[in-house]
Amino acid sequence: MIDKANLNKTNSWPFIEAKKILKDRGQFIEKKGKILLQTGYGPSGLPHIGTFGEVARTSMIVNALNQITEIPKEIITFSDDMDGLRKIPENIPNTQVLEQNLHKPLTSVPDPFEKFSSFGEHNNEMLQKFLNEFNFKYSFKSSTKLYKKGFFNETLNHILRNYKGIMEIIIPTLGKDRQKTYSPFLPICPETNKVLEIPVIEIDEKNSKIIFDNKGKKLEKSILDGNCKLQWKVDWAMRWYALDIDFEMYGKDLIESAILSTKIINLLGKKNPNGFAYELFLDEKGEKISKSKGNGITIDQWLKYASPESLSLFMYQNPKRAKKLYKEIIPKSVDEYLDFIEKGKLQSDLELLMNPVWHVHNSNMPKENYIMSFSMLLNLVETSNADTKDLLWKFVKKYKKNISEDNQNIFDSLIGYAIRYFNDVIKKTKKYKKPNENEKNALEALLKTLDSCSDNMKPEDIQTKIYTAGKENGYKENLRDWFKLIYEVVFGDENGPRMGFFISFFGLEETKNLIRKKLNNV
Repeated sequence: MIDKANLNKTNSWPFIEAKKILKDRGQFIEKKGKILLQTGYGPSGLPHIGTFGEVARTSMIVNALNQITEIPKEIITFSDDMDGLRKIPENIPNTQVLEQNLHKPLTSVPDPFEKFSSFGEHNNEMLQKFLNEFNFKYSFKSSTKLYKKGFFNETLNHILRNYKGIMEIIIPTLGKDRQKTYSPFLPICPETNKVLEIPVIEIDEKNSKIIFDNKGKKLEKSILDGNCKLQWKVDWAMRWYALDIDFEMYGKDLIESAILSTKIINLLGKKNPNGFAYELFLDEKGEKISKSKGNGITIDQWLKYASPESLSLFMYQNPKRAKKLYKEIIPKSVDEYLDFIEKGKLQSDLELLMNPVWHVHNSNMPKENYIMSFSMLLNLVETSNADTKDLLWKFVKKYKKNISEDNQNIFDSLIGYAIRYFNDVIKKTKKYKKPNENEKNALEALLKTLDSCSDNMKPEDIQTKIYTAGKENGYKENLRDWFKLIYEVVFGDENGPRMGFFISFFGLEETKNLIRKKLNNV
């Protein structure tokens, strides 16, 4: 356990939320002897990176709770797989199978991938697969199974008894036409197996039945054992009530739904769980990332180019700020991850509680020594033409003889990620600058400056020489433009590594040959 005084002082958001849970839900937690946190998943599309983010962030709150209390905690990952399929996802094969089964519960829609008994089951399995790969601790719950096994029956009857009060909460939020047909209960059609949104004619509270108007025909259905499901906002309140949830986070787009679900659970006689509204993830165009569209970056794509920990770091930072999530932000995230590891080595216990990587690693900070940034490693991949880990390791060890793969697990992984990222993402978009006559003269002056350097010089001293060359060749007033010129000609990018540090790894002669090669190719 961390010193209690530091726990009281820290204002990192997982600890803020953990302390709120214990304060607001203390009496309920004490009564049941457990803290229950829920994350939701709508399996109408493949699991995406936002789904991961919700579980990762909730896990960080659990880690914070673990530092404060020994009361058992459990994360419930709930799949709303009894929901009707409303539209066809854009990133799915065999879409005709889905088109033929629109509006059926997701667990009644055939699997277009032809691997599982239903589309819902396929997506549930994909969800659990990647959560398990990240070693998250959670309990998976299927809406379909809980409805059909009767787990919700008692709560469903309670909701039926409060039908009028629930209608008074929901109806004012609907348009006039929808007000005429709205019912909290959605029957499953016995003929088509579709989830129907039809009006109620009569309620038989004693026998737990409702008579619906199905296009002029009476349809009598039990509300129990999966014969009906609830509308979304009522369904959410039912889960909170039946599962006795203490905390759930949700996207900013669900704030209004959370307000209504809160009113409903309060009507049913229970206090609502603590909530946390996070901002949404956007793709490179600034559009919301969607399961059905498959836009933005997928989890598999991120993990191809960077570590799970770097993704968790991205999720930790600024959860209440909208962030763009696409391939090009990966190097920045990885470098921030490495920087936070380095900072952690010199931080006090209180400072560590504010270090994002402390939360990413569940309080177990990595101790590995820093070698270089991911951005610089990407430059080395290009300039060395290394296409395998072994080749790049040989290159690195040529200039850093004391480095061993056995002691550098993080860096060893970075090498593999860097090779794949450069070949898949960077190589295709490289645009090398054609310097004008003045710029070419400045770069040739840089070559002469490097002639006076040696491989034994410190990176900082080489960097100073490069600064001097810029000042003496027209860039005294704006050294940023000087380095921008070097980066655009040599690396095909506006940004690049600290040149002194790069040269100390890549080698003085190799760097001069690289610059000459770029100038000769102009």
